[in-house]
Amino acid sequence: MKSWILAGALLAAASTACLADGGYWVVGNNQTNTCEIVTSNPVLNISGPLYFGTGPYKSLDDAKLARTTIPQCPKVDDDQADKKPAE
Repeated sequence: MKSWILAGALLAAASTACLADGGYWVVGNNQTNTCEIVTSNPVLNISGPLYFGTGPYKSLDDAKLARTTIPQCPKVDDDQADKKPAE
């Protein structure tokens, strides 16, 4: 029984790591009052400038749509929305 639990835990950890690769995240910055779309998993620090992160999203369009639904994210105009995501 213990071996099945261990195998399940290892499988869950491996599949979580695989899902994190190649996605997009929406990251809120409380110092600049902006939300950015990034291509690497953000490291959030309570005392640092980032205060939330959502994702991963499979496509850039999904991340842009998610950004419009987050109340803490200010509205962005079309010029800013078409910028390439930060790394």
